[in-house]
Amino acid sequence: MIEARHLRVLRTVAATGSFSAAARELGCTQPAVSQQMKALESSAGTPLIVRTGREMRLTQAGEALVRHATGILAGLTAAEEEIAAIAGLRAGRVRLVSFPSGSSTLVPTALAALRAAHPGTRVSLVEAEPPSSAVMLRDGECDVALAFRYGGHGAEWDDLVVRPLLVDRLVGLVPESHRLADAGTVAIAELAAESWIAGCPRCRTQLVDACEAAGFTPRIDFATDDYPAVIGLVAAGLGVAVLPELAMESVRTEGVRTLTVEPSVHREIVALTLPDLAQVPAVAATLDQLVLARAR
Repeated sequence: MIEARHLRVLRTVAATGSFSAAARELGCTQPAVSQQMKALESSAGTPLIVRTGREMRLTQAGEALVRHATGILAGLTAAEEEIAAIAGLRAGRVRLVSFPSGSSTLVPTALAALRAAHPGTRVSLVEAEPPSSAVMLRDGECDVALAFRYGGHGAEWDDLVVRPLLVDRLVGLVPESHRLADAGTVAIAELAAESWIAGCPRCRTQLVDACEAAGFTPRIDFATDDYPAVIGLVAAGLGVAVLPELAMESVRTEGVRTLTVEPSVHREIVALTLPDLAQVPAVAATLDQLVLARAR
């Protein structure tokens, strides 16, 4: 295998015309130059330099290798500079995927802080709900996934690096004219006879589980992933709903009342990445800013 350091020596020997001049240029000894040239010829499998007395000339193979060495070393230098920029967070790219309420709350704060600290780092964002976001991460379609789960710690993310961000409580929503609008706290069983408006598939499953644990199966008349649509449907008196508190931070709530639901239901919000990606400076900085976004 031809090594870059040997190519640099060959190019310097060709430019200076002798081993001694090349040694002075490279800041090493003449025997060191000679040794590296022998190693390069061994790797190439053919002589690269012909020595006749005090004169030295390149063979045809040597000329070809010098010609290619210029482009190879230039490309290597460019690669080294780009890697140094990425490692120093002067450049880099992070592909982030997030669920909608995370995109409208945690993500803007985190990315604004990341851009201020490292303006050369570019972040792209697409939206996906878990478990699809974790699948995208494992398939190499993103570098960081903002996700959530209900019911404590499971095995679904055991192969990933998990950065906990916050525990998000689900709250009840009823129209302002509802009989329980001023209750403050309500047992979910008190809403058993209501028409329900459900959210994303994972949240919908959690809603059904919570209701069945309270002794009833909810009558779900509407299902939508759009939180403003949920608010609008509740405000119009078409049903009741439960939404994560985080989602409530980014929507207008005119026409509805928020209730504390008992027993309480929580979801864990986390940032996910792969173990190897966690060592990439731009990815690590993004994870750090997502953690700090909760405090902000």
